[in-house]
Amino acid sequence: MHIETREEALERILALEKPNCPHCNQQMQLWEVPQITCGDGLGWGEPFLFICFNDECSLFKGGWDQLMDQVGQVSSYRCMNYPGTDNFELLPVFSHMGGEGQIITDETMAQQAAFEESIKTGFSILADCYVNKDLVQILKMVLDPTEPGRVRIKAAEMIGDLADTEAIDMLRNTKFGMAKLQETADEAIKKIHDRCFTRECPFCAEIIKKQAKVCKHCNKEVAGQ
Repeated sequence: MHIETREEALERILALEKPNCPHCNQQMQLWEVPQITCGDGLGWGEPFLFICFNDECSLFKGGWDQLMDQVGQVSSYRCMNYPGTDNFELLPVFSHMGGEGQIITDETMAQQAAFEESIKTGFSILADCYVNKDLVQILKMVLDPTEPGRVRIKAAEMIGDLADTEAIDMLRNTKFGMAKLQETADEAIKKIHDRCFTRECPFCAEIIKKQAKVCKHCNKEVAGQ
C-alpha cells in the first residue's frame, strides 16, 4: 500500500479550493498540524488542515464566554476543516495567537521551495567535489553554517571517506550546533584515523602513529595510553 508523503499530501491539498468558514463565511487558511498527537492519541489524520483565523468569527468570539462558563478555562475555538470534505470541527485555542505559527502562507511556501532548492544545489556541488576529490570545498561546506544541515552532514561523511589527517584539527576545533552534525564529524575523525593508522596523543592532542610508544611532539610515553 502506498503511504503518502508530506510533500505529496501538500501537493494534493494545494490543488483544492480553500473552503469558507460556515460560521463567518471567511476563506479558511491552510495549516500544518503540530508534531504532537491530539484527542485519543491517534493523531490528526491529516498533515494539513484548513483553519479559520478570522478573529471576528462568531464561533471564535463566542467561544471565550462559553468555555469560561462551562469549564472555567480561558480558551475558545477555531473552525477546522478536513481537506476535501464537508467535515467541520472545533479546534481549541488558548489565545488569539494560538496556532498562527503553523499557517502556511505564500511566503512560507516560497521559503520552503528556496530551502529545498539550496539542498539540491548543495548535493550537486558535493557530487562534483567527490568525483574531483575537491576536499577544500567539501570541508568548507562542512564548516559553513549557512549551508543546510543535510548538506553539511553529507559533506562531513565525505570528509571521513576522503580526507587525510590535515582535516582533523578543523573538525575537532569546531563546535557544531547540530547534534547529528557533531556526531557525523566525530565519526569522520575516527574514520580518518583508522584509514591513516593514526591517533591523537592523550597528553598534547597532536596526531601520532597508532603504534607510537613515545609522542614525537611532547615526548611523553604513550604506549598503552
